[in-house]
Amino acid sequence: MSLWKRVSSHSDCEQRMAAFYEEKGLLDLRLCLAPWIEDRIMSEQITPNSPEQLERVALKFNEDLQQKLLSTRTATDQALKFRVVELCALIQRTSAVELYTNLRTGLQKELQLVTEKSVASTAGQSMPLSSYNMNNTPMVTGYMDAGDLLAVSNSCNPSVVQGVHNVQHSGGIASPALGMATPKVELYEVQHQIMQSLNEFGNCANALKLLVQNYSYMLSSTASPNADVAYRNLIDEKAAIVIAMRRSFMYYESLYEMVMHEMNEWCHQQRQAGNGAPFNEGSLEDIQRCFEILETFIAHMMAAVKETMRVRLTNEEPELTQLLDQVQNARKHLVCSAFIVDKQPPQVMKTNTRFAASVRWLLGSQLGLHNNPPTVECIIMSENQAQRFSARNHQIDSSVAGQTSGEIQNCSSTMEYQQNNHVFSASFRNMQLKKIKRAEKKGTESVMDEKFSLLFYTTTTVSDFQMRVWTLSLPVVVIVHGNQEPQSWATITWDNAFAERVRDPFIITDRVTWAQLSVALNIKFASCTGRSLTMDNLDFLYEKLQREERSEYITWNQFCKEPLPDRSFTFWEWFFAIMKLTKDHMLGMWKAGCIMGFINKAKAQDDLLRSVCGIGTFLLRFSDSELGGVSIAYVNENGHVTMLVPWTARDFQVLSLADRIRDLDVLCWLHPSDRNSSPVKRDAAFGEFYSKRQEPEPIDIDPVTGYVKSQLHVHVCSNGDNGSTSGTPHHVSQQDAMQLGNLQNSTIMHL
Repeated sequence: MSLWKRVSSHSDCEQRMAAFYEEKGLLDLRLCLAPWIEDRIMSEQITPNSPEQLERVALKFNEDLQQKLLSTRTATDQALKFRVVELCALIQRTSAVELYTNLRTGLQKELQLVTEKSVASTAGQSMPLSSYNMNNTPMVTGYMDAGDLLAVSNSCNPSVVQGVHNVQHSGGIASPALGMATPKVELYEVQHQIMQSLNEFGNCANALKLLVQNYSYMLSSTASPNADVAYRNLIDEKAAIVIAMRRSFMYYESLYEMVMHEMNEWCHQQRQAGNGAPFNEGSLEDIQRCFEILETFIAHMMAAVKETMRVRLTNEEPELTQLLDQVQNARKHLVCSAFIVDKQPPQVMKTNTRFAASVRWLLGSQLGLHNNPPTVECIIMSENQAQRFSARNHQIDSSVAGQTSGEIQNCSSTMEYQQNNHVFSASFRNMQLKKIKRAEKKGTESVMDEKFSLLFYTTTTVSDFQMRVWTLSLPVVVIVHGNQEPQSWATITWDNAFAERVRDPFIITDRVTWAQLSVALNIKFASCTGRSLTMDNLDFLYEKLQREERSEYITWNQFCKEPLPDRSFTFWEWFFAIMKLTKDHMLGMWKAGCIMGFINKAKAQDDLLRSVCGIGTFLLRFSDSELGGVSIAYVNENGHVTMLVPWTARDFQVLSLADRIRDLDVLCWLHPSDRNSSPVKRDAAFGEFYSKRQEPEPIDIDPVTGYVKSQLHVHVCSNGDNGSTSGTPHHVSQQDAMQLGNLQNSTIMHL
């Protein structure tokens, strides 16, 4: 069945490709000459690797296409003749390179769609393979015929099928409610498709085996009157095998792109996990399995190409030489792509502080590297160094160690193979950054904006070829003091949330939509505090980020550089301080929904005055004016709303928030943070968070020290109290319980 017929068998695929060709003006041409275009391009003897070569190939294709159309004009079908004339006119109007490129791109898209549909159609079949059934086979040194390949695919352990079922129902899969669907089944389907293509390659291997036999027979036989015929037959057989291998290589490239898509998706989720998003690390096992089967596929193909080259029927065979180069490069890219950072270092890294990381080689055991494990080295690079290094496209030399931007202790580790789970990795458990070299700052740049990355690299030998592989960690910000942490996390949070899946280090947009930012803020806050933000919370944050000119886009400067209106701090500093306060001092109450938090004064007052319970109704809101502050707003005995001066972490180190609420008798009903709920009695809402207090006892003076025991209590000043706006807590004895109310709320110590 032709490729286009396979595409047409799926209406959605046909519509997508028809739209693609229609946009290029090539739909009629694709429909009219579908089999010819496929055979002509997919059997191309030379794959263009330069603009000049592309132009030559495109011009030759254009000439052949015109000849094909001219031969079609002799048809008796008048409608077809008219159509051919229109197509000839189209070719005259379109440049040869554009025409060839669009058709070739279209075929690649068709292959991708057909492959995906084939993968989907196998869902639920009992084809999942034993996770590591190839690890016990020797590394490929020759090519396999169809029987050998079938033996590989049939050597799976039937228990794996049940294992897949168990994985699908295990508790380790992320909840769909969080937008995270498990990739397990999809990856097993991809594995099946790779194995299916590998088995189909066995037909080519069988033909090659026969060709080699016939070639050997021809060389050993004496002169025969049929020698010329046999020679021409061998040439035809070899040409057919080369076409089949090129077609298999195109399928391999499509499958490689699918696996790399999954690998990039895994890395993207790993980056999102840096902000606290859920992360299914276990899918890496199935990605490793895909890499292993792909390596078997490309290794067999490389061996087959070499075997074909030994059948010397002509003096020069540039098409085979080029195919071998392409296959060797493809294998090299596969091996290099399998070297990853599976455990990232801390992204905010403090000097002279120990940290850990690890790298993993997904093809280590497949290539037999565990028999002579290499040593992995680690250096730290600046963003500019990482960009220049990445531009080399996997090229690395011995001078890389001199490109470091700092000094790391314990920066080398030998890779180890874990037989029980087939993991080949190097763990760095005790690294420490001693020194850092910073670039010159421009304008308002600070050290907390500067991104670095850890480069892990090693050298080993694969199939008699020395290979140097490397990988970069996620970006890190280096600090020397704790007060640099908030802005550093702004840099990392923005990068983790909005980086493209594939990019140059570490290019990032300077503006995003509010829809994008709201997701990032929600993930960050929920991971830190254990409870997601509500729509009302997010609406409040959106308003806080707006300026005079409202926009759906939020810039990097609005996020963490420009102070909020009438404030001396930025939005991120305010948001980060609230996260820290909540996590350190109000975690249980926040998770229980006792804290409304993100609401401004005006709305808090309006909500309280509308409350059905009236006097004594209160809520807790995060302060707009105080970094890391929380305030209580309540309806007083006069029916008006009173706002208490915000408390901060320093206050809660003296007396917890729940105990402060317990001390304030003016607080009776907690206004619900959920608009669909009803007010809750204070002690019912906060009772579980109260600390135990001893019952009042007579004054007990220590006979040795002379000290009297005391307890701290919070007191709200009445109208008759001193209205001063500043002051300190006071120590008050039971005998003369003076109320010195120099704050709107003050801490009283009872003896």
